[in-house]
Amino acid sequence: MTQDVIDGSAVMGRDVWILGGTGRSGRATATALIERGITPVLVGRDAERLAHAADQVKRATSRGSALDHGTAADHHPSIQPATGCKVLTAPSPQAVATEIQRHRPAVVINTIGPFTTTAPVIARACITAGTDYVDLANDLAAVSAILDLDKAATDAGRTLVTGAGFGVTATESVVVALCAGRVGALDVRVDMVPALEVEAGPIGDALAATLLEGLPGVAGGGRFEGRRYRDGRLVRARIAGEVTHLTLPDGVTVTTASMPLGELMAAQRASQASSVVSSSSEVPGSALVRAIMPLATSVLRWSAVREFAKRRLAKVEVKARAKPREHSWGHARVTWADGTTREGWLRVGEAQQFTGTVPAEVTRRLLEGEGGPGAHTPAALFGAGLAAACGGEYLLD
Repeated sequence: MTQDVIDGSAVMGRDVWILGGTGRSGRATATALIERGITPVLVGRDAERLAHAADQVKRATSRGSALDHGTAADHHPSIQPATGCKVLTAPSPQAVATEIQRHRPAVVINTIGPFTTTAPVIARACITAGTDYVDLANDLAAVSAILDLDKAATDAGRTLVTGAGFGVTATESVVVALCAGRVGALDVRVDMVPALEVEAGPIGDALAATLLEGLPGVAGGGRFEGRRYRDGRLVRARIAGEVTHLTLPDGVTVTTASMPLGELMAAQRASQASSVVSSSSEVPGSALVRAIMPLATSVLRWSAVREFAKRRLAKVEVKARAKPREHSWGHARVTWADGTTREGWLRVGEAQQFTGTVPAEVTRRLLEGEGGPGAHTPAALFGAGLAAACGGEYLLD
């Protein structure tokens, strides 16, 4: 595979850029794009790491790195797998924004956290450049910020898609499927239950910043407090509250607790329900954690504390770990004004692989002109069928 370097002079017109191309999400997305016949440009800060990432993508695609549902060619026989990656070095989000306006790629996929910092800068550059934008944000504030750019994107005739990862896509898709043809939803709860395979290595600056900066920053309460919808408005809620014990369709039992994530806003917009809660199995739900969480989040209000915590967290080494269960799940329960309640699940494989597949499939559709101007979440734009095209299987009551 040839790793072409963008030389700063060519107009890239039809290229698809992956920001954060050296990370796991970036590599998974690159592999899924190649399987769809699309040659990606890996964008990052370090040329040596970019070259290594391109080589990893080469090995993955040469092995036929099958998605859970097979390759894109299985579903689109006219697609022929692409070969190779290009690479582009840019030292910062601001530098990336400059390069976007200079080269005008067709689509930019942003995998760089914290999305509260990177998403608005990159998305605005894309609008100006005439480029479509996709990100993996799961931060409530970041998702909200991109959706707030709807008018600017519509006026420019560009498409912005935020939340194109596991959490938002899996849960929103179930809500869209349950609410199809029905109005008057009153109460919604969504739960994300990822099965994640962990790579060994340091947590890193981007993830550390995402974890510590991603809490609300939206209306309805304090900067580092939880959120939920009540009477159709965002209001203050306890982080790690609303604890629920779920029995998954395969018989495994998990505990989920509330967290103000991007799927909260996506679920409310998809259902128009007045009461919405978003929860995750990744949130510790023990009584001890619930007791100390208010104190832990309150100290994050001090910027010096946050900066210290980010530096320490970024250096923490994590051990490789196999995924804890066979499947990842998106779950939703919807209650309507007439008292009817429906429950549904979306079953996918390893959550990170799904997070690579979704932006690739969204990008393929954008390149084929299937999107619409404005700012959207994935299932709001493409319907419940998007997750199915990415290997998801619905189990609806």
